Amino acid sequence: MSQRILIVEDEPSISELIAINLLHGAYVVDRAFQADEATQLIRQTMPDLIILDWMLPGKSGVQFAKELRANEATAMVPILMLTAKSEEADKVLGLDSGADDYMTKPFSTKELMARVKALLRRHSRAPSQDELMVLGAMRLDPVTHRVTAEWPNATRREIVVGPTEFRLLQFLMSAPERVHSRAQLLDQVWGNEVFIEERTVDVHIRRLRVALAVAKCDAYIETVRGVGYRATRTPSPNTDGDKS
Repeated sequence: MSQRILIVEDEPSISELIAINLLHGAYVVDRAFQADEATQLIRQTMPDLIILDWMLPGKSGVQFAKELRANEATAMVPILMLTAKSEEADKVLGLDSGADDYMTKPFSTKELMARVKALLRRHSRAPSQDELMVLGAMRLDPVTHRVTAEWPNATRREIVVGPTEFRLLQFLMSAPERVHSRAQLLDQVWGNEVFIEERTVDVHIRRLRVALAVAKCDAYIETVRGVGYRATRTPSPNTDGDKS
């Protein structure tokens, strides 16, 4: 079955250009010109990937991405943000909002297609192991693709994390206490894709910690200054995950 991609872009010429290339790549394409229209399409048929413009009428792409990540039904759908905003601060904001990748306009259609394929490949990649992983109060189940934690009142609830954050947490939890450099994380979690910058790792680590903080589990992900990141069984009570 062909994979379905939703384009959320208010400029008809750009939307048409993207759609034509995706159709030539044998994808099924849906198109929306604003966030509310996209929401209706998602309710009808869940896409495998969303290409999202930042500057949309009414609700911005950044706000819409946050809503998609907060919704359990769409939390795991990969998002490629496509925008004319090219400053580093804009890229960080876009990734922080929930995007898995960020591409600036004007863009190469070949590069766009490569990024689409990379995102879909990473999202559909089978977990390296099926065993339940446990770290402190957290449990990660690769089969159901869920992360849960025991809340202070002893009830177990799900922690909503994005698809990239899930793979990142799964990899870190697979080798507790081992420190991984950003380059190693890019290779293992992102599949050594040539388009991903090392800065992206920091953004996704921060997003992962924000998600885990709801259950007070963010301290299990530690920064090792000058080296990289690790998952630890014994977080320091003073560092709170060392969010620097």
